[in-house]
Amino acid sequence: MSLTLGLLGGMGPAATLDFLRQLQAFTPAKSERDHLRVIADINPRVPEANIPGSGPGPVLAEMAGALRGAGAEVLALASNSAHAHADLIQRASRLPLIDMIGSAAAAARASGVRRAGVLGAKPALRLYREYLAAQAMGMVVLPPDAQAEFATALQRIRAGDFGEEVQAVVRAMVAELVAEGAELVIAGSASLPLVLRREDLRVDIIDPIELLARRCVAVCLGVEPAPQVPAG
Repeated sequence: MSLTLGLLGGMGPAATLDFLRQLQAFTPAKSERDHLRVIADINPRVPEANIPGSGPGPVLAEMAGALRGAGAEVLALASNSAHAHADLIQRASRLPLIDMIGSAAAAARASGVRRAGVLGAKPALRLYREYLAAQAMGMVVLPPDAQAEFATALQRIRAGDFGEEVQAVVRAMVAELVAEGAELVIAGSASLPLVLRREDLRVDIIDPIELLARRCVAVCLGVEPAPQVPAG
Protein backbone atom coordinates (compact mmCIF):
# COMPACT_ATOMS: atom_id res chain seq x y z
CA MET A 1 0.00 0.00 0.00
CA SER A 2 1.26 3.46 -0.86
CA LEU A 3 0.82 6.58 1.24
CA THR A 4 -1.83 9.11 0.25
CA LEU A 5 -0.31 12.42 -0.81
CA GLY A 6 -1.87 15.71 0.21
CA LEU A 7 -1.01 18.55 -2.16
CA LEU A 8 -1.06 22.24 -1.24
CA GLY A 9 -1.15 24.04 -4.57
CA GLY A 10 -2.50 26.90 -6.65
CA MET A 11 0.49 29.25 -6.24
CA GLY A 12 0.27 29.46 -9.31
CA PRO A 13 -2.20 26.97 -10.74
CA ALA A 14 -0.22 26.03 -13.87
CA ALA A 15 2.82 25.12 -11.77
CA THR A 16 0.65 22.84 -9.64
CA LEU A 17 -0.64 21.07 -12.73
CA ASP A 18 2.95 20.69 -13.94
CA PHE A 19 3.81 19.05 -10.62
CA LEU A 20 0.92 16.60 -10.99
CA ARG A 21 2.00 15.79 -14.54
CA GLN A 22 5.51 14.99 -13.36
CA LEU A 23 4.24 13.03 -10.36
CA GLN A 24 2.35 10.76 -12.72
CA ALA A 25 5.28 10.50 -15.14
CA PHE A 26 7.73 9.43 -12.41
CA THR A 27 5.41 6.82 -10.86
CA PRO A 28 6.43 3.31 -12.00
CA ALA A 29 2.89 2.25 -12.84
CA LYS A 30 1.92 -0.76 -14.95
CA SER A 31 -1.76 0.13 -14.79
CA GLU A 32 -3.89 3.08 -13.72
CA ARG A 33 -4.40 1.43 -10.31
CA ASP A 34 -0.65 1.68 -9.59
CA HIS A 35 -0.68 5.50 -9.49
CA LEU A 36 -0.67 7.43 -6.22
CA ARG A 37 -3.77 8.67 -4.53
CA VAL A 38 -3.52 12.46 -4.35
CA ILE A 39 -5.84 14.76 -2.41
CA ALA A 40 -5.24 18.29 -3.66
CA ASP A 41 -6.28 21.75 -2.57
CA ILE A 42 -5.45 23.98 -5.52
CA ASN A 43 -6.13 27.38 -4.00
CA PRO A 44 -5.06 30.39 -6.11
CA ARG A 45 -6.35 32.73 -3.39
CA VAL A 46 -3.63 31.92 -0.86
CA PRO A 47 -2.17 35.32 0.08
CA GLU A 48 1.13 35.96 -1.70
CA ALA A 49 4.15 35.26 0.45
CA ASN A 50 6.14 38.13 -1.10
CA ILE A 51 3.64 40.78 0.06
CA PRO A 52 4.48 41.98 3.59
CA GLY A 53 1.73 41.27 6.09
CA SER A 54 -0.21 39.06 3.67
CA GLY A 55 -0.20 36.11 6.10
CA PRO A 56 -0.27 32.97 3.90
CA GLY A 57 0.81 30.75 6.82
CA PRO A 58 -2.58 30.39 8.59
CA VAL A 59 -4.34 29.75 5.27
CA LEU A 60 -1.84 27.05 4.32
CA ALA A 61 -2.10 25.51 7.79
CA GLU A 62 -5.90 25.35 7.50
CA MET A 63 -5.61 23.75 4.07
CA ALA A 64 -3.14 21.17 5.41
CA GLY A 65 -5.43 20.29 8.30
CA ALA A 66 -8.31 19.75 5.88
CA LEU A 67 -6.14 17.51 3.71
CA ARG A 68 -5.34 15.39 6.76
CA GLY A 69 -9.04 15.15 7.54
CA ALA A 70 -9.66 13.97 3.99
CA GLY A 71 -7.12 11.16 4.35
CA ALA A 72 -3.72 12.60 3.39
CA GLU A 73 -0.74 10.95 5.10
CA VAL A 74 2.14 13.08 3.79
CA LEU A 75 2.19 16.58 2.32
CA ALA A 76 3.74 18.32 -0.68
CA LEU A 77 3.78 22.08 -1.17
CA ALA A 78 4.08 23.22 -4.79
CA SER A 79 5.52 26.63 -3.96
CA ASN A 80 9.04 27.72 -3.07
CA SER A 81 8.19 30.86 -1.10
CA ALA A 82 5.44 29.16 0.89
CA HIS A 83 8.01 26.79 2.39
CA ALA A 84 8.76 29.62 4.83
CA HIS A 85 5.64 28.33 6.63
CA ALA A 86 6.64 24.66 6.60
CA ASP A 87 6.83 24.30 10.38
CA LEU A 88 3.40 25.87 10.91
CA ILE A 89 1.89 23.64 8.21
CA GLN A 90 3.30 20.51 9.82
CA ARG A 91 2.38 21.45 13.38
CA ALA A 92 -1.17 22.31 12.34
CA SER A 93 -1.74 19.15 10.33
CA ARG A 94 0.56 16.75 12.26
CA LEU A 95 1.67 15.48 8.85
CA PRO A 96 5.20 15.38 7.43
CA LEU A 97 6.01 17.80 4.60
CA ILE A 98 8.47 16.80 1.89
CA ASP A 99 11.03 19.62 1.77
CA MET A 100 11.38 20.97 -1.78
CA ILE A 101 13.91 23.68 -0.85
CA GLY A 102 16.16 21.20 0.91
CA SER A 103 15.97 18.84 -2.08
CA ALA A 104 17.05 21.60 -4.47
CA ALA A 105 19.91 22.76 -2.25
CA ALA A 106 21.16 19.19 -1.86
CA ALA A 107 21.01 18.69 -5.64
CA ALA A 108 23.02 21.87 -6.15
CA ARG A 109 25.69 20.64 -3.75
CA ALA A 110 25.75 17.18 -5.35
CA SER A 111 26.47 18.77 -8.72
CA GLY A 112 29.91 19.78 -7.45
CA VAL A 113 29.56 23.53 -8.00
CA ARG A 114 30.29 26.11 -5.31
CA ARG A 115 28.04 29.03 -6.35
CA ALA A 116 24.38 28.64 -7.31
CA GLY A 117 22.25 31.36 -8.85
CA VAL A 118 18.65 31.53 -7.70
CA LEU A 119 15.73 33.11 -9.54
CA GLY A 120 12.78 33.58 -7.25
CA ALA A 121 10.66 35.93 -5.18
CA LYS A 122 12.28 37.49 -2.12
CA PRO A 123 10.86 35.02 0.44
CA ALA A 124 12.23 32.13 -1.64
CA LEU A 125 15.62 33.82 -1.91
CA ARG A 126 15.83 34.08 1.88
CA LEU A 127 15.11 30.36 2.21
CA TYR A 128 17.64 29.36 -0.44
CA ARG A 129 20.33 31.55 1.10
CA GLU A 130 19.92 29.66 4.39
CA TYR A 131 19.79 26.21 2.81
CA LEU A 132 22.71 26.80 0.44
CA ALA A 133 24.83 28.20 3.28
CA ALA A 134 24.16 24.97 5.17
CA GLN A 135 25.60 23.18 2.14
CA ALA A 136 28.69 25.45 2.29
CA MET A 137 27.67 27.05 -1.00
CA GLY A 138 27.56 30.65 -2.17
CA MET A 139 24.47 32.16 -3.75
CA VAL A 140 24.12 34.62 -6.62
CA VAL A 141 20.98 36.77 -6.97
CA LEU A 142 19.83 39.54 -9.29
CA PRO A 143 20.59 43.17 -8.46
CA PRO A 144 17.58 45.12 -7.07
CA ASP A 145 16.47 46.65 -10.37
CA ALA A 146 16.54 43.30 -12.17
CA GLN A 147 14.80 41.64 -9.21
CA ALA A 148 11.94 44.12 -9.59
CA GLU A 149 11.76 43.30 -13.30
CA PHE A 150 11.73 39.60 -12.44
CA ALA A 151 8.78 40.10 -10.07
CA THR A 152 6.80 41.66 -12.93
CA ALA A 153 7.70 38.80 -15.29
CA LEU A 154 6.72 36.26 -12.65
CA GLN A 155 3.27 37.79 -12.30
CA ARG A 156 2.81 37.48 -16.06
CA ILE A 157 3.80 33.82 -15.97
CA ARG A 158 1.47 33.05 -13.06
CA ALA A 159 -1.34 34.73 -15.00
CA GLY A 160 -0.75 32.31 -17.89
CA ASP A 161 1.65 34.22 -20.17
CA PHE A 162 4.20 31.66 -21.39
CA GLY A 163 5.03 33.48 -24.64
CA GLU A 164 8.37 34.21 -26.27
CA GLU A 165 8.61 37.72 -24.84
CA VAL A 166 8.48 36.61 -21.22
CA GLN A 167 10.70 33.62 -22.04
CA ALA A 168 13.33 36.01 -23.40
CA VAL A 169 13.15 38.13 -20.23
CA VAL A 170 13.74 35.09 -18.02
CA ARG A 171 16.56 33.78 -20.22
CA ALA A 172 18.28 37.16 -19.95
CA MET A 173 18.02 36.98 -16.17
CA VAL A 174 19.56 33.51 -16.13
CA ALA A 175 22.39 34.88 -18.27
CA GLU A 176 22.85 37.75 -15.82
CA LEU A 177 23.22 35.32 -12.91
CA VAL A 178 25.82 33.37 -14.88
CA ALA A 179 27.70 36.57 -15.67
CA GLU A 180 27.80 37.28 -11.93
CA GLY A 181 29.41 33.91 -11.23
CA ALA A 182 26.59 31.39 -10.93
CA GLU A 183 27.70 27.91 -11.99
CA LEU A 184 24.15 26.61 -12.14
CA VAL A 185 20.73 28.18 -11.59
CA ILE A 186 17.89 27.05 -9.35
CA ALA A 187 14.39 27.86 -10.60
CA GLY A 188 13.28 29.28 -7.26
CA SER A 189 9.70 29.88 -8.39
CA ALA A 190 7.50 26.90 -9.22
CA SER A 191 6.22 28.70 -12.33
CA LEU A 192 9.64 29.32 -13.91
CA PRO A 193 10.13 25.88 -15.51
CA LEU A 194 7.04 26.61 -17.60
CA VAL A 195 9.08 29.18 -19.57
CA LEU A 196 12.60 27.74 -19.28
CA ARG A 197 13.89 25.17 -21.73
CA ARG A 198 17.19 23.57 -20.79
CA GLU A 199 18.25 23.38 -24.44
CA ASP A 200 18.03 27.20 -24.71
CA LEU A 201 20.42 27.81 -21.84
CA ARG A 202 24.19 27.55 -21.37
CA VAL A 203 23.96 26.54 -17.73
CA ASP A 204 22.39 23.67 -15.84
CA ILE A 205 18.98 24.40 -14.33
CA ILE A 206 17.66 22.73 -11.18
CA ASP A 207 13.87 22.39 -11.21
CA PRO A 208 12.69 22.00 -7.59
CA ILE A 209 9.22 20.96 -8.74
CA GLU A 210 10.74 18.02 -10.63
CA LEU A 211 12.76 17.04 -7.57
CA LEU A 212 9.66 17.32 -5.38
CA ALA A 213 7.67 15.06 -7.70
CA ARG A 214 10.43 12.44 -7.67
CA ARG A 215 10.70 12.53 -3.86
CA CYS A 216 6.92 12.31 -3.42
CA VAL A 217 6.88 9.13 -5.48
CA ALA A 218 9.78 7.70 -3.47
CA VAL A 219 8.21 8.55 -0.10
CA CYS A 220 4.70 7.43 -0.98
CA LEU A 221 5.96 4.11 -2.35
CA GLY A 222 8.19 3.50 0.66
CA VAL A 223 11.48 3.76 -1.23
CA GLU A 224 12.43 6.73 0.98
CA PRO A 225 11.27 7.19 4.59
CA ALA A 226 8.77 9.95 5.25
CA PRO A 227 10.18 13.08 6.94
CA GLN A 228 9.69 13.61 10.64
CA VAL A 229 7.10 16.10 11.86
CA PRO A 230 8.75 18.83 13.96
CA ALA A 231 8.14 18.48 17.69
CA GLY A 232 5.96 21.01 19.45
